[in-house]
Amino acid sequence: MSVHKAEKKKITTHQLQEMKNRGEKIAMLTAYDYSMAKIIDGAGIDVILVGDSASNVMAGHETTLPITLDQMIYHAASVIRAVNRALVIVDLPFGTYQGSSSEALRSAIRIMKEAGAHGVKLEGGSEIRESVERILSAGIPVMGHLGLTPQSIYKFGTYSVRAKEGAEAAKLIEDAKLLNDIGCFALVLEKIPAELAKRVSASIQIPTIGIGAGHDTDGQVLVMQDMLGITKEFQPRFLRRYADLHATITSAVSKYVADVKAVDFPNDEEKY
Repeated sequence: MSVHKAEKKKITTHQLQEMKNRGEKIAMLTAYDYSMAKIIDGAGIDVILVGDSASNVMAGHETTLPITLDQMIYHAASVIRAVNRALVIVDLPFGTYQGSSSEALRSAIRIMKEAGAHGVKLEGGSEIRESVERILSAGIPVMGHLGLTPQSIYKFGTYSVRAKEGAEAAKLIEDAKLLNDIGCFALVLEKIPAELAKRVSASIQIPTIGIGAGHDTDGQVLVMQDMLGITKEFQPRFLRRYADLHATITSAVSKYVADVKAVDFPNDEEKY
C-alpha cells in the first residue's frame, strides 16, 4: 500500500531536484488539452509542458511566435483540469516577458492564477535575467530554456544545432550557471551537442531536461504529437516515434466513413 501511494505522489519541483540527486531520469512531454493530458498523466509522466509549440501542432502556425497569452492560458487550464500527479509548466509566449520585468511578472501571475499552473518557462539567459528574477521574487517557479530557442527563430534564421562553436558554447554554460544561481528550478537544453549538454548538467545543481541534447541530461522532453506519430512532416534526428497514430486514426476514420456510406453504422444493436 505504501509503495502504491508513493508512486501516485504529486510531483513537485523539490521532487525533481531529488530525482537528479539520486540519478533518476525525468520524463517530460507536452500537452495542450484535457483528454491527452489525462492519458499521459495516468501513464506516469513526471512533467507536462504546456508548450508554445501549441502554435505549431494545435493551430498550424509556422512558428511559435503567433500564440497569445490568452491562448496559452486556455490550453494550460484545460491541461490542469486533467492532471492528478504531474508537475505542469507553461511557456510564457513571445512578447510577454522580453519587454520589461514588470510585464513578465504580470504575464506569469495571469498563468498561475487563471490557469492554475505550477510554474512557467522562459527562453534565454542573461538578457532576460531581470524578468526571471522578478517572477521568482513573487514565489513563482521558473524553468529556463537555452540552446535552440524557437521564439528567436528569426534572429537565428535556422533550426540547426546551437552552441557548436566555442563562444556560443561558453555563453550557454555561463547562462546555465546564471539561471541556476538566481533560482530557476530546472533548465531545458534544446538541440545542442551532447558533450556540451553533459558538461552543463554536471556543472549546475538544478535538473536539465534535454531535447536533441543526448542522454546525459537529467531528463528528456518531446512534443507529444511528434512522439505519437500524429505529425508526419517533422523528422529531426532526435525524435523517436513511439506510435504511428497518424495511420491508426486515418484507418479508423476511413472505416467510419465507409460504414456510414454503406448504412452499416449504426446497426440494429446501436439504436434505441
